[in-house]
Amino acid sequence: MPELQHFHETRFPVDISLGVIGGPVRRTEIVSLVSGHEKRNTRWADSRRNFNAGYGVKTIDDLQEVIAFFEERRGRLYGFRFRDPLDFKSCKSSQGISASDQFLGIGDGVLTKYQLRKQYGLQPTGYYRNIQKPTGSTLLIAVNGNVQNEGVDFTIDDTTGEVFFLPASIPAVNEPVTAGYEFDVPVRFDTDEIAVNLSAFKAGEIPSIPLIEIKS
Repeated sequence: MPELQHFHETRFPVDISLGVIGGPVRRTEIVSLVSGHEKRNTRWADSRRNFNAGYGVKTIDDLQEVIAFFEERRGRLYGFRFRDPLDFKSCKSSQGISASDQFLGIGDGVLTKYQLRKQYGLQPTGYYRNIQKPTGSTLLIAVNGNVQNEGVDFTIDDTTGEVFFLPASIPAVNEPVTAGYEFDVPVRFDTDEIAVNLSAFKAGEIPSIPLIEIKS
């Protein structure tokens, strides 16, 4: 994962992230034919999240905190964790996490590694998004409906979202593996400059602090 080599496992200030704007972006090519019909094709298999953290900056203290965070990341050089206020759980935001929230796969008695993922929409058109930055303390894993114990039945790499089952707990043939969790988005600053006019900021102008998801 070369894009994630320069990455700090630290989270952007959550209180500021609550006020950001942004969400998933897709890249679709549309060709209009002479007949009036269209041909549409997607250039990206996965969506990519974009955010503007400037909308979460309400005070001078907030601004100073973001600038310190920006300097510590060396601008665009180092990625970091970001809590998307609209999408940070394996279930709906109003619900409690359950070990049955998301389907990870079916056991075959051999496979030991499963990638955390989240489904959007229903099959056959549903979209599966790989989750790379779970919050380890919130993770729940179940095999065939039975909740597993971390360190006894499985381990988790919370930098990649990979779940590893230990030899005595490998899911048997046809046993469904499910999970519930909170998660962050791996992002970086999409600028090497934060330019703020203090007078304009005090008058209500919102600084531009773009963030973009890092894809592996």
